[in-house]
Amino acid sequence: MTPQPQQPTILSYAKDIPNLCSLAGLACTILAIYFCIQGVYAAAMIGMIWAVAFDWADGLVARRMKGRTGDDSKFGGQLDVLIDIVSYGVTPAMLLLSYGEFSPLFLIGAFLMVATSALRLSYFSTFGLAGGTKYTGLALDNNSILLVFIVLFSSFFDKDTFAIILYVCCMIIIALNVSQIKTPKLSGNPRNVVILVIYTLGISAIYAWKLL
Repeated sequence: MTPQPQQPTILSYAKDIPNLCSLAGLACTILAIYFCIQGVYAAAMIGMIWAVAFDWADGLVARRMKGRTGDDSKFGGQLDVLIDIVSYGVTPAMLLLSYGEFSPLFLIGAFLMVATSALRLSYFSTFGLAGGTKYTGLALDNNSILLVFIVLFSSFFDKDTFAIILYVCCMIIIALNVSQIKTPKLSGNPRNVVILVIYTLGISAIYAWKLL
């Protein structure tokens, strides 16, 4: 009888550097959710944009590491998808709920944000990139990239008015998430990575200044 190869332990994957990047992004996401609930939106926005930065970093690091097995890549891909639902579905939903004072009307929007994120990620897991190069629908990381920019303008409105504006913006974004439009894969391009780094640092500086 041929002995079965021993499976690696679950925690052995926590030592994988790309997975550590993914978990660092998850930590930023948890902070963003916490600060959304607390109503400290500037801190929440910093958490949201850094979650995107770590999400992009895990793929870049994984592609440059040598000696990774197929199981390593598969595990990292699954971990990435699960964290994406929290980062780009649950966190924007919490942001919307918080601005809406957790009213039932905003609960509908929050559900739609999480549901469309799950649908979009399931579609991607099933069919992958369209033609091997483009996403079908707006990629979910754009949700956070757009929302941290939109929230910059919150101070121009009273909270109730901005909550409605944010609601409308979120519905437009999730409609794009599940649309059939083809969008480029931004995270794999070094030029886009540089742009994201500049954007992340700029957004972080602006919101850090608001916290002072």
